[in-house]
This record gives sequence, structure tokens and C-alpha cells, in this order.
Amino acid sequence: MSTHIAAKPGEIADSILLPGDPLRAKWIAENFLTDAVQYNAVRNMFGYTGTVNGKRVSVQGTGMGAPSIGIYAYELFNDYGVQKAIRVGTAGGLAPTQLRDVVIAISASTDSRINRRTYGDLDVAPAASYELLEKAVAKARETGIAHHIGMVASGDLFYDETDSLEHWKKLGVLALEMETSQLYTLAAKFRRQALSIVTVSDMMDGSGHTSSEERESGFRNMVELALAAL
Repeated sequence: MSTHIAAKPGEIADSILLPGDPLRAKWIAENFLTDAVQYNAVRNMFGYTGTVNGKRVSVQGTGMGAPSIGIYAYELFNDYGVQKAIRVGTAGGLAPTQLRDVVIAISASTDSRINRRTYGDLDVAPAASYELLEKAVAKARETGIAHHIGMVASGDLFYDETDSLEHWKKLGVLALEMETSQLYTLAAKFRRQALSIVTVSDMMDGSGHTSSEERESGFRNMVELALAAL
């Protein structure tokens, strides 16, 4: 048992989905997993294991921001031997994305200092697992799900009043969120596979927003892509 996850050895599958919102984890378990069993409720950060087409899959809430997903991803990789982890979250979209589009992240830039503190002041450039990326993209094309493939940016500030948005735009960043960079870096550290699939829940120019209810349980497409990749 780890510090923040109460699961016993063997209760967490090798493959896992990582939504930020624990209530989205509950919704995924109830709507996509067969015979789901809850293994974690510490801090109400819910975790479940069930099956999808006969394959064991878990889903674990991670909270918001790099420090929070860093805790859960570290413990899942280090303490429970998770091999494949896919973030399924929300993001603020930049052109050419549109509201409710799916973004599949090849890589994640960041303004966080976590990587530099951890890796001796190096500029780590964390990237997705190509195997998971390829499968998710193939499924999106097959099913006609509106999607974009490219770079996201993981910021430390949700209410960012600096000029960082203009810099991200110039670099062709597709969406802004807060977790992918840390997930990809920890996956590299532990030699595991990771992918981030996010849904545009808000447009950064203010042109569109989704409700909290829709963000909790309305984004089926990214979950279906993630399960196909696993």
C-alpha cells in the first residue's frame, strides 16, 4: 500500500486511465468497465478496476496540476507496477481546435520547474509512447472523431496573468492543461508507456465553454480512444 492509494497488491491493473476529476473516474468505471470494484477512496480520489472486453483496466483520479498527478503516477508506476497510463482530461483549446475536439498529445511543454529540480537543471522534453499514440490516432480516424495531434502545454497556473499564452500560440501549441508534462516525464523515468488524450472544454479566446456537468461525464470520445489504445 502506498501513501495516497489504498489498493492491495494486484488490485490495480497493468493498464490505467487517469482522469483529473475523481467523479469522472467514477463515471468511467460505471459506464465503461465491467464488474468494476473500487480500490481507493483516500482523500476521495477514487480508483476502480474492472474489465473491458475481457482485459483488466483500472481508472484512477489524479487531481489538478503537476504536483498532484505526480503523486499518483509515481505511486502507480513505482508501487503498483502500472505499465500503461493514459490521461483523459480537459484542456483549454487554441486554434485550430474547436470546443469538444479531442487533442492527442505527442509532447508536452511546460513552464513548471519540477523537471529541472528533479533532473539537474536539464530541459526535459517528455513525449508520448508512440505505440499508444498510434493506436489512439488509428481509432480516431476509423471512427471519425474530431481530433488534433500535436503539442500541448502544461502550466502551473490555472489563472495565468502573464503573457505565456502568446508564446504558446507562436509555438503552435494546440491546448493548455496542467498535467501531461509530469506524466510523460515520470513514464520516461520508470520506462513505462504513457499518453495524454484531452478534450477541449474551453476555448482560450473565450469563445466557448462547457458546463461542469459536461466536463464530469460528457466526454465519451476521449475515453473510447484511450481504451482502444490500451
